[in-house]
Amino acid sequence: MQPGRFAEFLAKELKPWIILSDQQIGELYAHYQLLERWNKRINLTSVEPGIATVIRHYCESLFFGVHLPNEATSVADIGTGAGFPGIPLAILQPRRKITLVESNQRKAVFLREATRHLPNIAVKAVRAENLTDKFDWAVTRAVNPGKMLDLIPRLAPRIGLLLGEDDFSALRGVHHIAWSEPVRLPWGDRRICVFGAFLPTPE
Repeated sequence: MQPGRFAEFLAKELKPWIILSDQQIGELYAHYQLLERWNKRINLTSVEPGIATVIRHYCESLFFGVHLPNEATSVADIGTGAGFPGIPLAILQPRRKITLVESNQRKAVFLREATRHLPNIAVKAVRAENLTDKFDWAVTRAVNPGKMLDLIPRLAPRIGLLLGEDDFSALRGVHHIAWSEPVRLPWGDRRICVFGAFLPTPE
């Protein structure tokens, strides 16, 4: 996909929620190009290049970022893979400190190459359960949501998920998380973003 087409498609799909600057579009496109090149050597994504990749990876991540509450200053993106939603989050909102957590060493090498020009991103090539850092938020779109709940509140007191409606239905009854109302993504497939906060057990 050529840069003009990439920019045009992002602008059209995200117009109701976001207006990206030329610099932001350029940074997103640089990541897109690198992703296409590296994906020929290591399995970073199974989504077809072109419009499908722009929607599933970039549009969804940016939509998620718009709805992530403002107090999310430090964010851990757990099991980030090729950098989603973390890299678009960092480009959309540079004041946020994003830590990309990816235990696959080859993917972590890609992430370091892809983010060397983004000062608000750090890469941790470890399993999430081995992290000793604390964050405002932990987010994911790739990790089993049940496993994510095991990280709350040790890793972060608040959680953001990008997932299917059916996957979320099993989490509604979790008593130690107060969930926001889910927001449906506008690109079909019954996918949502939802945010929750840890509820301490009364003493």
